[in-house]
Amino acid sequence: MGLISAATGSISSVVGDQFKEYVTCPATDKNVLICRGVVNHGQGNNHPSDGIISNGSKIVVPKGYAMMIIDNGAIKEFTAEPGEFIWDTSSEPSIFEGGLFHGIGESIKRIGDRITYGGQTARDQRVYYINLLTILDNKFGSTQSETIFDPVYGTVEITYNGEYSFRVVDPTVLVAKIIGANASDEVTVDEVVGGQLKSQFANQVSVCISDLMVKNNISFNAIQSYKNDVISVMNNLLDETWTQQYGLAIEDVTLRINATEESKEIIRQYSQEKSRGELYANNPQGLMAAATADAMKAGASNENGAMMGFMGMNMAQTVGGNAMNAAAGITPSAPQTPPVGQGTTPETVDINNSIPVKESVPTSAPDAEGANVSPVAKFCTNCGSPINGNFCGNCGTPVAK
Repeated sequence: MGLISAATGSISSVVGDQFKEYVTCPATDKNVLICRGVVNHGQGNNHPSDGIISNGSKIVVPKGYAMMIIDNGAIKEFTAEPGEFIWDTSSEPSIFEGGLFHGIGESIKRIGDRITYGGQTARDQRVYYINLLTILDNKFGSTQSETIFDPVYGTVEITYNGEYSFRVVDPTVLVAKIIGANASDEVTVDEVVGGQLKSQFANQVSVCISDLMVKNNISFNAIQSYKNDVISVMNNLLDETWTQQYGLAIEDVTLRINATEESKEIIRQYSQEKSRGELYANNPQGLMAAATADAMKAGASNENGAMMGFMGMNMAQTVGGNAMNAAAGITPSAPQTPPVGQGTTPETVDINNSIPVKESVPTSAPDAEGANVSPVAKFCTNCGSPINGNFCGNCGTPVAK
C-alpha cells in the first residue's frame, strides 16, 4: 500500500471513474497541533465502513501540514509535500518527506507498531494531519528571584520572563507519543506543551543564562545580544525531553532579564566607581578632590552630628594627603636646624599672635679687661618678646632707655 501523486501518477487503473473517499484536513485553530482527517464518502462507495480508507481514495495535504496514514497502530504512509495523493493498497509503501525532514523513514522503523490506539485490535485506518507551522507567543517567566554569579557584578538576584516559539520537527515522534497514549481527533498545543514541557523550559532558562555568562564572559544584562546562542543552548538543554520524546524544537526566544532592587543598587554603585576610576586614572589629585567632596557630603549627614563627621574627614584627609604625596613621589619638608656656630637665629612662634619672631641669642663681648662677658638679654615690656634692637620686632614698642 502506498501513496501516488494525483498530479503525476496514472490513476485510471487504481480508481476507475471516481474516487472512493475524499480525505481533507478540517479547519482548525492555530493552537491545534494534531487533527484527524475528515473522510467524505464518494458516490461509488455505497456502503462505507468506519475506520477503513478504501483503495483509490484521494487524500489532500494542505501547505504547512504533514499527513500520516496509520493502519492498526502502525504508521503506513507519511508525507510533508502539499498536494493531492491517491491511496493505492496494491503499491509499495512510499514516504514523501517534502525536503523538510531528515530521517523520517528511520523514525517510522524505530516506532514500528508501538502506537496502540488504547489497545484496540480491530482494523482501524486513520489519516492524521500534523501542524508544521511555527507556534508563536508562548509565554514563560520565573516564579521567584534566582541568585546567580555575574562575571562583572558578582552575586546578584534576577527574575526573567519572555516568549518563545517552537515547531514540530519530527511528526512521527509526536504522533507516537500523543496519539499512541490517547487516540484523539484533535490535540492542542496546551495539551502537549502547557504543563510539564512548559515548566521544563522555564527551569532551563536560568541554566542557559549561567552557561552564556561563563562561556562568553559577559554580564547577564548583555545576554539579549546573544539571541542565536540562547536558542541553540535552549535546544541542547531541552533535546532529551522536547525533541527526542515529542519531536519539538525551539525556533525563537525573546528573553528579558531584570535585577532585583537590591541588585540594581549594587550595579549602580559598581558603575559609579568604575566611571570614576576611568575618569581619574591619570589624575590622582582629581580623584582626591572628588573623594573629599564625597567625604564632605557624608560628614554633613553624619548621625553623630556634622562636626563629628568633619573632624573624622579632616583626619582622613590628612592621611589621604600623605598617601597622595607618597604616590606622587613628594617627601614632606623637615625643619632645617642650622649648624651650631654659624650665627643663624632659629625662629619661634608666638602662641597668642602666631607671628614668628627672632629669639635673642646674645653674642659674647669683651669686657674692659679683655674677658668675654655675656650681655643681659632684653625683653619687650609690652608683649614680653626678646628684643635685639631699639624696637620690639613683634609689637613695635620702643625699647626703654
